Amino acid sequence: MRTASRFLIAIIFLGVVLGGIFGYKFYQFGQMKEMLSQPQPPAEVSATEARTESWTPSIKAVGSVKAVNGIEVANEVPGVISSINFESGDTVKKGDILIRLNTAIDEAAVRTRRAEAQLAEQEFKRISDLLPKRAVSQSQFDESKANFDAAQARVNEADAQLSKKVIRAPFDGTLGIRMVDQGEYIATGTPIVEINMLDPIYVDFTLSEKNLQDVARGYSVVATVAAVPEQEFKGKVSAINTSVNPETRTVRVRATLSNPQKLLRPGMFATIRTLQPKDDEVVTVPRTAVSYNTYGDFVFVIEENDDGDLVVNRRSVTAGQTRDKRVAILSGLEAGEKVVSKALLRLRAGQKVKIQEENSDESSGQSQKKQPQEASE
Repeated sequence: MRTASRFLIAIIFLGVVLGGIFGYKFYQFGQMKEMLSQPQPPAEVSATEARTESWTPSIKAVGSVKAVNGIEVANEVPGVISSINFESGDTVKKGDILIRLNTAIDEAAVRTRRAEAQLAEQEFKRISDLLPKRAVSQSQFDESKANFDAAQARVNEADAQLSKKVIRAPFDGTLGIRMVDQGEYIATGTPIVEINMLDPIYVDFTLSEKNLQDVARGYSVVATVAAVPEQEFKGKVSAINTSVNPETRTVRVRATLSNPQKLLRPGMFATIRTLQPKDDEVVTVPRTAVSYNTYGDFVFVIEENDDGDLVVNRRSVTAGQTRDKRVAILSGLEAGEKVVSKALLRLRAGQKVKIQEENSDESSGQSQKKQPQEASE
């Protein structure tokens, strides 16, 4: 009997303890449910207005910078370098002497040829004086004249050979790094120094054949390079190849750029936009206002609901090209509509919002800022 009483008391005690625990938990769940049922405060967001801008359409491509004139200066005849008249990196004019080769043998050869020519000339003059007196035959006169002409030609040949021992700049340009040394023997065709004409300068690029009708000589181009990404180099299309590559179906285009500071160098990789001679009106928003994903791009548009509260609604859009951190919206959004400008991941459709601040530059209404609009190749 005593054991049964103790067992009953233990059961009652456990029931009271468990009942208290379950009661407290039930109270907590009730409090949490009540808190969750309360309306959430509006989320603070940054907003901007979609605006209309005038963008110049363009065709985007990539290419390489190429010098108008650029070669490795080399020698036509072998010899030993007697003097070097330049330093690496010098700017030279056409005709400036770069190096001289030893000319002792060539100068001796010139003196020999001139002596031979002088003798042939004297012989020709004597026979010429005797011909009217019929003291010599016509064949002797013809032979002496031929000997004189041949001797004079050998003099010219020796002079030309001697002149090849002086290597000059073939055009105005900037020199690269010197590749030979004083006193060095150089065989025919040895590279001496690189010379490039840097202003103006070419940029060669390719366009798809479908864009051939959208480009012509004289069209403006804007190029950028990784070395100076903040600067744009402007120029014009100067030549278009007359044929299309049958393997890639692309056409080669060349533009001439102004390069007064010589920031562009041959071989640089360049991004080129070929501008069209017309403007398009496009609706634009900041790049951060568009969410890109596999199932389509969208923005959060800020609207008023029936109660007059501001809410965000997700709207699918067709995004176009990006320019100066702004995106062209091809469809799905009208100018003047207000959209969330950043922090889109924490929002959901129908959520109440409160505009935290507006960027006056971003929401300046119908701005007519002129921008080039890219058309991808």
